Amino acid sequence: MSRAVVAAYLACALIWGTTWFAIRVCIAGYPTLLALALRFGLAFVVLLPLALRAPRVKLAWRPLVFAGLLDATAYTLVYLGEERVPGGIAAVLYGTQPLILALLLQVVRIESIARRHVIGALISLAGVGLLFLDRLDVSPYQAVGVVLVIGSCVAATGYSMVMKRQPSGLVPTTVFIGVTALAIGVVAAIDGRAPPWPPPLAPTLALVYLAVIGSVVAFLTYFWLLDRTSLLVTSTLVFVFPLVALVTDALFERAIALGPRAYLGAAVTLAGLAVSLKRR
Repeated sequence: MSRAVVAAYLACALIWGTTWFAIRVCIAGYPTLLALALRFGLAFVVLLPLALRAPRVKLAWRPLVFAGLLDATAYTLVYLGEERVPGGIAAVLYGTQPLILALLLQVVRIESIARRHVIGALISLAGVGLLFLDRLDVSPYQAVGVVLVIGSCVAATGYSMVMKRQPSGLVPTTVFIGVTALAIGVVAAIDGRAPPWPPPLAPTLALVYLAVIGSVVAFLTYFWLLDRTSLLVTSTLVFVFPLVALVTDALFERAIALGPRAYLGAAVTLAGLAVSLKRR
């Protein structure tokens, strides 16, 4: 791999690994769906002037719109899920993505998969099972959060597969973000909750970070990376996110404490990465 690919991979891991905690900070001060709509609306406002100046490219509108709707679904579910579980747990739950991807790739035949990918994904799924039991012991309320995040993972896997066949760049990313912002904006308008006034400092800073760094920079980098690597390589990011997210939670999360079984589940989930990436 080139240095640029490695740098892009690490950038996605560090940015999205910290957004899990930033989401909880943001929704502590803003209504959940409104916070999500503002995040992608602001990201679209940042991207649009840049896209208008970019060279014109031929767009496949239907796949981009479909991917944007899947993205809106994924983020709606993960935001609602993070009302109930801490960011580190949500990040670890995304360890199910390679298993979901492996199953979908077998159906659509976009890429071939090796036995180690399936074995690694199954190990990660066992870790997620430990996490689920740990949350279920705490309360059914948090168990529902686990289910919502896993549903988000399914939708996120879907839009990654669609965008794999689309060109990367400012214009496709702007359309993708714009569709996401529009769909979530409609849902937030139906929800009808007003923004707080005056805007709370920490949640507002988290909102700006999520919009500019967590959406604009991260998605541009991710789609560039998706163009240059396989879906299976980019799917391993979900095993790196928890390393960042759990450290962030350990330093800053105060609302929900994690028990020993939660950390054991995280360790088992991350062990799937070693198996998935193991060379012959």
